[in-house]
Amino acid sequence: MRQDPDTITQLGGWLFRHRTALPLPCAAAILGLRIGQAPPSTVLVAAGVLVTLAGELLRMWGVHHIGAISRTRADRLGPLVSSGPFASVRNPLYLGNIAIWIGFALTARLVWLAPVILILLGLEYHAIVRWEEQLLESRRGDEYRDYTSRVPRWIPRLFNRGARRDRRASESQRQEKNISAVSAVSAVDAGAQTWSATLFSERGTLLAIGAGYLLLYLKARF
Repeated sequence: MRQDPDTITQLGGWLFRHRTALPLPCAAAILGLRIGQAPPSTVLVAAGVLVTLAGELLRMWGVHHIGAISRTRADRLGPLVSSGPFASVRNPLYLGNIAIWIGFALTARLVWLAPVILILLGLEYHAIVRWEEQLLESRRGDEYRDYTSRVPRWIPRLFNRGARRDRRASESQRQEKNISAVSAVSAVDAGAQTWSATLFSERGTLLAIGAGYLLLYLKARF
């Protein structure tokens, strides 16, 4: 039986459709604020770049497995992916986003802003995930509930025995069914896309990161 969404879940649905704009207040603060800037520090800037890079690598790994469906603003569902980073944590793309913005804050030497971004984006993504989980449970039923029982929402499980079960189940299903049918209903990944397709899917984020660092450089200079 489908449950009526609570206020947080309803808010999550609205935030999901507008999630591209969620980090804009973070961007405005990072680029516009100088209050509380730490003294110039190569170590701090390098740490920020590394955190941003780690976040983007996590995103690319996730997009490699989930494909272009990660860009949708509608409630259309692709296959329930449980390979790659999705075998260890259910929301690697959102974790990657948070890391990217924390990295920007550190690069801008606004250390105090990093925990603010963590809390702000964490709350926003928590609401979105509540909405996504209700949608997935209503449409996927037991297969999604089985997935959530094995894979944590936010804290990665590094050694996930469920991931090995998924790989064995995937091979069995691919032998029994046409791959297109499996991709529509299966609880496992129908196959990661190529890395060239991954880079194409992620081009907007990569360009945004490049533009962000260019703006931070101009801020530092002027």
